[in-house]
Amino acid sequence: MNSMSDNLIDQLLISAKTIAVVGISNKPERDSYKVANYLQAHGYRVLAINPQQAGNEILGEMCYPSLRLAVQATGLEVDIVDCFRKAEDIPAIFEEAQQVNAKSIWMQLGIVNERVEQLARASGMQVVMDRCTKIEHKRLHHILE
Repeated sequence: MNSMSDNLIDQLLISAKTIAVVGISNKPERDSYKVANYLQAHGYRVLAINPQQAGNEILGEMCYPSLRLAVQATGLEVDIVDCFRKAEDIPAIFEEAQQVNAKSIWMQLGIVNERVEQLARASGMQVVMDRCTKIEHKRLHHILE
């Protein structure tokens, strides 16, 4: 499981400019909000994806109901699809990530979907499972808070 080395994860984080946070919350105490806030503070463009919050702003970004609509509205390329959803929701997110030509799919801590990992790798997409973008960025870039 999760065969991506620190070097590959670091390269992914260094090269990424736009990160779609799927399942972002508008509640500051939630991990998805904290991670998106951290990513913004470190220079990433965050695309907020949450059907329940569509049309509202979260962290100053318009929230979209889907990846497809976010890409359509912004014209941005998605480097990382950062998933804050249950493992059983990942296949549908992966399909949409493919449709928008996302470069990678990242499943947060506790989220593993090996079938999607196989499909994504076979399609040329990079995959990270059971890791946090904020934790990995801080660790690999020696950031202390």
